[in-house]
Amino acid sequence: MGKGDRKTAKGKRYNCSYGNARPKAITKTAGSAAAPVAKKAAGKKTVAKKAA
Repeated sequence: MGKGDRKTAKGKRYNCSYGNARPKAITKTAGSAAAPVAKKAAGKKTVAKKAA
């Protein structure tokens, strides 16, 4: 279970290979990104006036 073991992530890094133990990072394309969520404008809070 060291550098020479190709079934572990450490062995994959040493051997410069990928697999189930060390999956390759998937790069997302620009088109598949979710649309940014519009934040609500922080307005003034209205305080209810007490009836005198």
